[in-house]
Amino acid sequence: MLHLLSEGVSSVSIRTLLVFLLVFLLVADYMKRRKPKNFPPGPFPLPFLGNVLSMDFKDPLKGIEKLTKKYGDIFSSHVGSTSYVFINNLQMVKEVLVNNGENFLDRPQVPFETGFFSQRGLISSNGHIWKQQRRFALTTLRNFGLGKKSLEERIQEECRYLTEAIGEEQGHPFDPHFKINNAVSNIICSIMFGDRFEYHNERFQELLHLLDKLLVLHSHPLSQLYSSFPGVMKYIPGPHHTIPEIWKQLKTFLCDIIAKHKEDWQPTESRDFIDSYLQEIAKDDGSECFSEENLVACMLDLFFAGTETTSTTLRWALLYMAAYPEIQARVQTEIDATVGQTRQPGLDDQASLHYTNAVVHELQRCSNVVPLGAPRLTTHDTLLGGYLVPKGTVLMTNLTSVLMDKKEWETPDAFNPEHFLKDGQFCRREALVPFSLGKR
Repeated sequence: MLHLLSEGVSSVSIRTLLVFLLVFLLVADYMKRRKPKNFPPGPFPLPFLGNVLSMDFKDPLKGIEKLTKKYGDIFSSHVGSTSYVFINNLQMVKEVLVNNGENFLDRPQVPFETGFFSQRGLISSNGHIWKQQRRFALTTLRNFGLGKKSLEERIQEECRYLTEAIGEEQGHPFDPHFKINNAVSNIICSIMFGDRFEYHNERFQELLHLLDKLLVLHSHPLSQLYSSFPGVMKYIPGPHHTIPEIWKQLKTFLCDIIAKHKEDWQPTESRDFIDSYLQEIAKDDGSECFSEENLVACMLDLFFAGTETTSTTLRWALLYMAAYPEIQARVQTEIDATVGQTRQPGLDDQASLHYTNAVVHELQRCSNVVPLGAPRLTTHDTLLGGYLVPKGTVLMTNLTSVLMDKKEWETPDAFNPEHFLKDGQFCRREALVPFSLGKR
């Protein structure tokens, strides 16, 4: 009798404990994600999950558009324990990135990047380290040809190599993806490494394929879930587990190049970005702003961000020119009349190529290669659009809402170079923000 009574009490105690634990976790989760007064509106989050079940992984922009129509140009969303605020339209984006830019300069910590970059480089770092990396990168890139004839000559040279590579196809159908990637990467390589890679270089082709694979993996639904639920997703099998290994291979490739540079490095001579950075490491006063780890991170940032955005835009350019042969013909006619066929176009020709310039800008608008920009972390409580965005909130600027805004563009859903022409002359538009605004 006493034994049965003891078992009953034990069973009740376990059930009571589980109920208490569940209630405690629910209350703790509610307190953690409780919205402060005057927080931007948004859908009601489920305990522990937030709004993850309502996310459209196949077409996230469509889901954001629905929420914008329901809640307005500034709204909130919760995924896991992270609070997000989404910003739409040109004026709100300028308010965040320009007028209040200092309050949104930092980057949030992303689980994939935390273990690998650990707040190093140009993209993942914050505060003093980021400012030092940015200052050095801008100065060095400018010295090695940013906006100068030397960079123009490198681009013209690589265009010749690309034209030859395309000519080797002898008019047969082919995928231009990696030829374009190779050409764009070589411009960056010539500044960073002081050299370019042949289009048939097997190791470099492997590197380009790894970069391409990395982009696909980062956009995979499981990878997106890992960013919000790393503690759970690390136990779930899937392609997201291969991302760290790819970053490791890319790092090894760059470390080998740095090692070769160090073999014949002369402290008084700067051949490229690596040499200049090694000089900064030698001069570093113990602040640890400049180190080989930061050098590798900066090189990966420049290589990945610089290659992907430009090459993707160029592939969109090929597609749009094929889809609109009348626009392609008009561009060719203008180039032939202004430049001729005996030399390559140069920066000095840009002012005379009004229609071509308009087409290039419209390509950037329609290709929309960075639809949500890069996430920002709120560093101070800030009022936006009448709402309070507290410190620690992740901010997403919906650049698509600007590039496709019916209030800013006459025909936002059409490829129309006339958006950038006025009386036949090229005209810049403030609403063209293909990458972002402000310091970062």
